[in-house]
Amino acid sequence: MFYVGVDLHKQIIKLCVIEVLRGKRKIVTRRGFSCAEPRAIRRFFEELGPFRVVVEATAAYEWFFLLIEELANRLILAHPKKLRVIAESTRKTDKIDAEVLATFLALDMIPEAYRPSPRVQQHRVLVRHRHWLQGRITAVKCKIRNKAAHYNADVPDLFRRQDYLDGLAMNAADRFETNVLLEQLGSLYLQLNEADGQLRQFAAVAPAAEREARAVLASIPQVGTVTVDVVLSELGDWRRFRSAQAVVAYAGLDPGVRQSAKKRLDLHITKEGSRLLRWALIEAAWRLVARLPRWKHLFENLCVNTGSKKKAIVGVARHLLRAMFAMLRTGRAYRFAA
Repeated sequence: MFYVGVDLHKQIIKLCVIEVLRGKRKIVTRRGFSCAEPRAIRRFFEELGPFRVVVEATAAYEWFFLLIEELANRLILAHPKKLRVIAESTRKTDKIDAEVLATFLALDMIPEAYRPSPRVQQHRVLVRHRHWLQGRITAVKCKIRNKAAHYNADVPDLFRRQDYLDGLAMNAADRFETNVLLEQLGSLYLQLNEADGQLRQFAAVAPAAEREARAVLASIPQVGTVTVDVVLSELGDWRRFRSAQAVVAYAGLDPGVRQSAKKRLDLHITKEGSRLLRWALIEAAWRLVARLPRWKHLFENLCVNTGSKKKAIVGVARHLLRAMFAMLRTGRAYRFAA
């Protein structure tokens, strides 16, 4: 069996192949390829013999996995942050990185990262694109409001009164910029509607397990389709988590701790994992505490205990994620407190 460590970049790829004979590791070969020559890369692996391969989880690993997936005995995606030995090395080159990966693979010591299924990958693309569009809409609106404020004309219902902006006396430069921004805003709203349509079509052909999960999460008050899509796409296969604490840690909502002997220091939340997931949970938490007495009471208690509304709302988001995970595991809809 050959163990292949792959240091993958946008333009080049470095390989280190290790073979284990009678308990001793031996470097068989080192190779480098351009990412623009996939046929040569595949030919190398076709001629290699039985092999396992490891690649660090980067933004562009999927094409490489698809290229050699049918040839490999096993494909492993390494967690880059847990594999700190490379990042902290004083001698860091592509050649060394590939060798370290191959060595760890031969020793069965690779900390694995989650590789989403093709459906989860597509879901994430749609959900993240929708979020990006919504962010652009907000940014354009802020610029238009700022422009109106220069003329003391920023009113609460500014975007429901197109004639108001059209009739506002502006100099030629400001009028030009405002018209361009309004045109961009209209185009972004059309793109947002198209993204929502794509997400509805995507949900319409969901497998049974995903449909059940969507229905369960949608039963939570103040949790709409946007939040449901974010949670399901960012968590991926939620069954892979051993406990609610593991889900909270994955979302980066668990507080960090530094402890030595009898000294303990509680830190801020780790903020590991998906920023989009944390945003969706915190936004949902604010809606819950504003409208449901049970969640408002929890928020007020946390405010007293932590002395901070920001910390308290993070605590509510953490409770919400735990509740979501429990509902997904049991398949039960949300139950209102008696």
